[in-house]
Amino acid sequence: MIEVLTTTDSQKLLCQLNALLEQESRCQPEVCGLRLIESAHDNVLRMTARQRDFEVEDLLSLTQFFGFNTETFSLAVDLLDRFLSKMKVQPKHLGCVGLSCFYLAFKSTEEEQNVPLATDLIRISQYRFMVSDLMRMEKIVLEKEKYINSERLEAQLKACHCRIMFSKAKPSVLALSITTLEIQAQKCVELTEGVQCLQKHSKINGRDLTFWQELVSKCLTEYSLNKCSKPNVQKLKWIVPGCTAWQLKHSYYRITHLPTIPEMVP
Repeated sequence: MIEVLTTTDSQKLLCQLNALLEQESRCQPEVCGLRLIESAHDNVLRMTARQRDFEVEDLLSLTQFFGFNTETFSLAVDLLDRFLSKMKVQPKHLGCVGLSCFYLAFKSTEEEQNVPLATDLIRISQYRFMVSDLMRMEKIVLEKEKYINSERLEAQLKACHCRIMFSKAKPSVLALSITTLEIQAQKCVELTEGVQCLQKHSKINGRDLTFWQELVSKCLTEYSLNKCSKPNVQKLKWIVPGCTAWQLKHSYYRITHLPTIPEMVP
């Protein structure tokens, strides 16, 4: 049954369409790079179009295995093609590049509870590289594609929360300050206009934004230094006394277990 859209729904849909159309040209792979791939011959130094297609088919299989949506698969393919059109990738590294693009895609589009661990992703895809290789390739893709990493933004926000001075900032101002600095660092000029619109919509004063940007930049610089006093991982472990552990162990056995479900005989 076809649903009839209201005037408000139509306007929202048109706004989304216009925003996506503006991004379309910036998200296209470089045509000259794709032509080089199409003209390449089978060898160990240059990837071919056939090898690229096989990799995309593997990503499709992973998409279906995990039950991800089409948006995830399309974003992964787009990231892969954009990266391949800019960089010379040897066939032996193609699997790591493809899986890194897939990893970035489903972290951006899927619900957090549906996101698999990197170790499980590598094991199911039957690749031989390590998690560290996947993370390193993910970082390279992010740098080349000027892709804003939400995990990096969250890490920067946590670093700011460790300084009492940022408790004085409005959450909207602090979030926009971190985002703006990351956009400048990644040189994503195309996102500048969007940030300005967000600043105007949130009614954030330009002077306030500049003030907190300087403090955030100083904080992140200090936090990245080795001399910065970061939390001791050993102190974050919950150590349970032996007596308490003994009581917990025996209390576990006092839990009433659920009855066995009988099998239905046809």
